[in-house]
Amino acid sequence: MDKILEGLISSNHSVAVKRAIVKKVVEAAEKEVTAEQCQALFTLTTRLILLGEDAFPKQIGFQVLEAYARYHRPEFEHFFNKDFVLSLLQQGYGQLDHRDPAIIDYIHCCLRLLISCPSVLEIFSVIQVEVLRMVCGRPEPVLCARLSTLLSDFMQCIPRDKSGILFCQQLVRTISYFHCFASQERELREYVGQVTKVSTLLQNIWKADPATLLPSLQEVFAIISSTDPSFDPSIALASLVQHIPVQMITVLIKSLTTDQNVKDASMTKALCRMIDWLSWPLAQHVDTWVIALLKGLAAVQKFTILIDVTLLKIELVFSRLWYPIVRQGALAVLSHMLLSFQHSPEAFHLVVPHVVELVRSLRTDGLPTSKAFLLQFTELIHCMMYQYSGFPDLYDHILEAIKDLPKPAEDKIKLVLNQSAWTSQSNSFASGLMKQTGKSETGKTGLVNLGNTCYMNSIIQTLFMATDFRRHVLSLHLNGSNTLMKKLQLLFAFLAHTQRAAYAPRNFLEASRPLWFNTGSQQDCSEYLRFLLDRLHEEEKTLQVLQSAKPSAVSLADMNSKDPTDPEEHKDSDLTQAETKPGNDGRTLIERMFGGKLITGIRCMQCNCISEKEEPFTDLSLAFCPSASSHNNPKPQGSSEEPKVLCQRSVNGGSEAPEHVLANASASSVHYEPVTNEPPLSVPDLVNYFLAPEILDEDNAYFCEKCSSLQRAERTMKIVSAPEYLILTLLRFSYDAKSHIRRKILDNVTIPTVLGLPVHAPSMPSQWSSATSSPLQVDSLESSENLAKKLKPSQGDDEEEDRKARIDKAEVGNGTGEMPVQSVPYVLSSLVMHSGISSESGHYYTYGHNINGADGTQHPAKHSPISDDLGNGKADCSVCTCSALSAPPEQGDTSPNSGQEAREWLLFNDSRVTYTSFKLVQNITNRFPKDTAYVLMYRKQELPGQNLNGGPMANEMRQSAEPPLQKELLDAIIKDNKLYLQEQELNARTQALQPPSSSCSFRPNGSDDNNPPGSCGPSGGGGGGGGFNTISRLVF
Repeated sequence: MDKILEGLISSNHSVAVKRAIVKKVVEAAEKEVTAEQCQALFTLTTRLILLGEDAFPKQIGFQVLEAYARYHRPEFEHFFNKDFVLSLLQQGYGQLDHRDPAIIDYIHCCLRLLISCPSVLEIFSVIQVEVLRMVCGRPEPVLCARLSTLLSDFMQCIPRDKSGILFCQQLVRTISYFHCFASQERELREYVGQVTKVSTLLQNIWKADPATLLPSLQEVFAIISSTDPSFDPSIALASLVQHIPVQMITVLIKSLTTDQNVKDASMTKALCRMIDWLSWPLAQHVDTWVIALLKGLAAVQKFTILIDVTLLKIELVFSRLWYPIVRQGALAVLSHMLLSFQHSPEAFHLVVPHVVELVRSLRTDGLPTSKAFLLQFTELIHCMMYQYSGFPDLYDHILEAIKDLPKPAEDKIKLVLNQSAWTSQSNSFASGLMKQTGKSETGKTGLVNLGNTCYMNSIIQTLFMATDFRRHVLSLHLNGSNTLMKKLQLLFAFLAHTQRAAYAPRNFLEASRPLWFNTGSQQDCSEYLRFLLDRLHEEEKTLQVLQSAKPSAVSLADMNSKDPTDPEEHKDSDLTQAETKPGNDGRTLIERMFGGKLITGIRCMQCNCISEKEEPFTDLSLAFCPSASSHNNPKPQGSSEEPKVLCQRSVNGGSEAPEHVLANASASSVHYEPVTNEPPLSVPDLVNYFLAPEILDEDNAYFCEKCSSLQRAERTMKIVSAPEYLILTLLRFSYDAKSHIRRKILDNVTIPTVLGLPVHAPSMPSQWSSATSSPLQVDSLESSENLAKKLKPSQGDDEEEDRKARIDKAEVGNGTGEMPVQSVPYVLSSLVMHSGISSESGHYYTYGHNINGADGTQHPAKHSPISDDLGNGKADCSVCTCSALSAPPEQGDTSPNSGQEAREWLLFNDSRVTYTSFKLVQNITNRFPKDTAYVLMYRKQELPGQNLNGGPMANEMRQSAEPPLQKELLDAIIKDNKLYLQEQELNARTQALQPPSSSCSFRPNGSDDNNPPGSCGPSGGGGGGGGFNTISRLVF
């Protein structure tokens, strides 16, 4: 029979004829056949099955073998014995290798035919040993899949006890070697199917013998935590995760995260590879395990691992959102990683560039699940933009893309953020390496945030953008000096000429930080500005006193490093000629650039006696009008219900608004988006309110020296000398006596690019204006809450001189004693924004006007509307009040697509410097309700032939071009630029030596305000109080 069958297979007959004859052979199996014939047929069919050239002989072999084995069981049992199986598994069959999957299929078929025979037990024992040997040899996925199918059908072939544990561990390790290099969908599906069969086998083993589960999982962790650079385990291990009982998560994660034998590098590798598993299709619960491990590491305060892994893998996780089959799990992991990474916006900003493209794809892909997924995704993005507000240049295009989608309520955002936060000491976050990048397209240099130092960075950039002030500072000859002015000069030089994308102002921070400013805490930028200007003024004033007292010149450098009383130490003057000209009247650079004067007058309403006093100022602190009725009109003189108690102390004043403003603005400080039907306030409104007459009566009555009693009086304020740079501080922080916190007034304020400041030009020299020195700040009783130090006059300001400064005169007629008023035009130079809802938290950033002209000025010819307004010089109503003037053409509204308009303004946000437009600046609070203008700086525009201050013309104080760098500054910059290049080279070499998969942490924006207290994040600031233990309240 075997000869007939063999001849038939090799004959030229048609397939139909061959099948008919084979059918006769199979039917003959029911008849009695000798043992020799059976053996011959079993041998022939085995050869056809294992060595057949195509599918036809293999099929015939299986048919004949199955038929004769069923009817002649003893003969087949004798043929297919343990020795034959051992030979197949160890040596193969003929030219067929023992690792060929066909052998496993053949054994599988034969075992089904022998399942009821006693001898099969001996075969099971052989197979138990041989399958362990096979998996230790790391078989390919196809062989391992066939073996898994066999073992799943015949669980008796699986090794037992210790051998069973070893088998599971080796099978896990075998899976880690599965790699698919196919590119065709059919091949990929086959590969996934093969892996699924192997993982299903392990699941069956774990269910049958639970003792094998934990060792298997330990092997999984040993594989994925390996730091061997030559070994990259397959993501096919992800197929095992869905088979691990979810109830074991807590125990396993706790065991892993608390094991002291697990090094941080190994844990980092393991977590990164688990995140890679998100790419595995059909795998379930991968996101659950990844999130559980992230939470476990946070619980044991292993934040360095979390930071490194997040920054390393966040973009990969985001990229998985493009694939519908894995996007839901990827979104869960992405959400947790972003929402928990609350000490810095760095992770979120890595994925920001890809958000809009993904949103557009989800809108158009046509999948039924995409709409719901898009809603989940946009909710996450809204939470992140709320947490990391203060980056309008990054978020504008995102807001435009999702403007028609629902936005979650603020309470929900806060809840989500609080639930996701890492709770730890802030100093547990190790600062990483800064990613070395070139400057932005603006060519400007950012400032590294050194830990809640955005208040300083924003002020430095504001002063740097004050062109005339910057040029004068860089022109000073301060060689060898150790003063604050020298440090500011060096900082300005670095900002202008360094090759670094961002400069770290550590030395200037240490030198300029007030003693009461706690290191690492958020501070008030306006308070810092006043303190800085005060220090610079006092330094120069001290030098002037020493110069006048000693015949030899005194170096500004000597004040900090030499004895000012030693004449031997004062040999050379380090001031420029411009600083020693008689025309400067001994005024300091701060006075000449930022100093103005105003007259406070009090008129007794009983005897009409007027008492006036001139006071210098460097900034005007503008309180908010108590009601909308005062937006455009002065307060009625007969009203005394709302005394303007802040007007006096707001000259260089504090940062708090009066309590009556709190009563009207408290709603704004509670709600995220203030709701009002009234037109928004403007800066001129606040200036007019500041200058509006005020009635003093009742408890605030005025003591008239002429009447010798308390009398009802009217207090007025007039600006008589306009500063070169007008600094306006909006008093947005008001003290809430009930909650004992300073709330923020979130009202939007319209900011004009050009405003006219009413200045009362004196008709005659005033008796008090001849003083050689005047205080820059008013030290009044009402400013006790202001922590900034007041500038002291260099010559005594005692009661006697104060009394001499008062002039009492009777008013004759209505307006006969008034000074002529002129409207001085000012152009917006820069503004500091505060993002947040509390003074103890938030983020500061600066918008600066990008002046490209060689002289840094805007010529009066371009301000024809202003000239028209001032041509008559009459003190009409429009001139007596502050008003917004027509903007110059280069600052007016232009086409949004205009490249010039888009580059007129710069956004300084710590390390980031980007182009923006004034249209975006004006609408910032409408788009981001927590982002409000706080400190404004305007630059005076002198008209031809006009001299408003009775002093030197503005052109004499303005330099036409950037001054050349002095040798000392140039040497310092060259040295630092060389160091920067060396750092770049060293960084490149270090990365080249590292394995491609090594974990490396890069922080491109430095440590962005990563120290408490407070935050405008999950708690929305909440009045601060977060302390150093609440990561959810960190300021970024």
